[in-house]
Amino acid sequence: MRKLYEKKEILFAVLWIVAYCVILVTIRGNFGDESIAMLAALLVFTAGIIAFVKANHLEEKYGLAARPKNTKKYLFFIPMWILATGNIWGGFAVSYEGAGVLFAALSMILVGFVEEMIFRGFLFKAMLSKNKTVVAITVSALTFGIGHIINLITGQASFETVIQIIFAISWGFIFTMVFYKSGSIIPCIIAHSMIDALSVFAADNELTDRIYVGATIAVGIIYCIYLSRVKGVDNEGGEK
Repeated sequence: MRKLYEKKEILFAVLWIVAYCVILVTIRGNFGDESIAMLAALLVFTAGIIAFVKANHLEEKYGLAARPKNTKKYLFFIPMWILATGNIWGGFAVSYEGAGVLFAALSMILVGFVEEMIFRGFLFKAMLSKNKTVVAITVSALTFGIGHIINLITGQASFETVIQIIFAISWGFIFTMVFYKSGSIIPCIIAHSMIDALSVFAADNELTDRIYVGATIAVGIIYCIYLSRVKGVDNEGGEK
């Protein structure tokens, strides 16, 4: 794994993404998000990512060691964390029964970590080292969003999937810009985990769902324009 990472970092990232998508869609289709199988698979991915990062001392590169700088000046987290509560704007409703609620919530928290690490960490950083910043940000965001097309395989409706892709692309740009500008992936992991975990307790409300998607797109555009114009931090913690 180390040799592949050193020689072909983009391929390394892509393989992680493919493995994650194939395994998760298979488990989701056969057992569901509330299953112990889903939680176990995500624990394996989480452990694998942490082990690789720690063994190769890549915590700083992937934003796990960096504390976000100048948060008061940039207001990095306020729009992101407000939007992260959107799944419960329409009210609360438990989606699963018994232990399934706990398994699903824990799984969604881990999804936030794993997806941020493979899309924002592995893929974005690999692209950033080979391409211009705008290309790296765009590829990371689009890949993250388009990756949700796999939900069609698990039986999700086509229109709902298209909306989810647009929604995810918007979040992809937000997460990538926050990571790039703050130097820390931790705020993105927290927000991503909030979004997914709260979906387990979200009431089915078509109106608020549409408002949430629209708000995410609108805020995402304004937020990313704002972040693009402020100074960020480089890998050594200095401003650039």
